[in-house]
Amino acid sequence: MKIKDVMNKDVITCAPDDSLNHLADLFKENHISGLPVVDKGKVVGLVSETDIIKLFKTPEFSNDLWLPSPFEIIEIPIRNLVRLEETKKALENMKMRPVRDIMTKTVHAISPEDSLEDASGIMVKYNVNRLPVIENGKLVGIVARSDIIRGLSETAE
Repeated sequence: MKIKDVMNKDVITCAPDDSLNHLADLFKENHISGLPVVDKGKVVGLVSETDIIKLFKTPEFSNDLWLPSPFEIIEIPIRNLVRLEETKKALENMKMRPVRDIMTKTVHAISPEDSLEDASGIMVKYNVNRLPVIENGKLVGIVARSDIIRGLSETAE
């Protein structure tokens, strides 16, 4: 079976300058977890929910015992309030960041004439969940892991 037999031809895309807020809306409205980033008709990256989640890295804390001084007991709640306000501002700023800041720029693509085995091999080798389908330099579809599984189950019947 070929990629053209299982690929999704109605590809939802975004532009590198689209905001992360717009991207999140696209994911939610279309029930998808990733999409190609297209600039002037060319696929320039891929972006996924994982790329957004990576923005929320939390600092690691030491397991060392720490006893606050009397001054720190007063200072800690104030410091936490300041951090909370900084976090709110950071989240608001994050919504406006462009997709280009978080997208994966290395794009592994496939042709509609390639086999499901070719696609699955690329996905496993590069640990990706979806591949843009490119024909004559143009985006013509997208194939996800679930499309390959569906295709394989259809050939087994």
